[in-house]
Amino acid sequence: MSVSPPLGILGGTFDPIHYGHLRMAEEAREALGLARVRLIPAGRPPHREQPATPAEMRLAMTHLAVEDCPHLEVDPAEVLADAPSYTVPTLERLRAELGPDQPLVLLLGMDAFRSLASWHRWQDLFSLAHIGVATRPGYTLAEQTLGDSLATELQSRNAARPGLLAATPAGRIASFAMTPLAISATAIRATLTHHGSPRFLLPDAVLDYIQDHHLYLT
Repeated sequence: MSVSPPLGILGGTFDPIHYGHLRMAEEAREALGLARVRLIPAGRPPHREQPATPAEMRLAMTHLAVEDCPHLEVDPAEVLADAPSYTVPTLERLRAELGPDQPLVLLLGMDAFRSLASWHRWQDLFSLAHIGVATRPGYTLAEQTLGDSLATELQSRNAARPGLLAATPAGRIASFAMTPLAISATAIRATLTHHGSPRFLLPDAVLDYIQDHHLYLT
């Protein structure tokens, strides 16, 4: 039986990374008892248009965003790989790297969790990691509208106590309340395109990088 503190996994395009991403990582770490959270920028996200910002720049911004955050780290592997960024192969790589006993927690927002059954090899996720779902304060996963297959998985895997995630390497679903922040990368890009200021929506170091490289102007 595992007794190691879990490692959180937070993926995304991070185009650009902002305080909503970082706050999600921090609140998940506290609520779920995570030792650290590893941020993994997607190199070639398969389910959406390719980001206009080169992957190497999105990776650089992610490094800048966490440079003063000792509990957050950056994994460049998806950016460096010349392949679509599917979650199951990424978790398989991490499992091979960290061993079979290290608890891993894949962190998702509520919208991503609702669509989980449409993901590539989605049922394999549970043999590789736990899933931590960010919800609005006062709401539970049981109150959400889910498809039949995902609702069945939730019923059998729901972790009533976050401490259960440290007891096994994978297979549980836990939720944590996240402070509502109406921040999105789409809105930040639109603000920059229209020459507005997104300051206080993302770290200053990231904004400085955006301005130095003239990103999101068109």
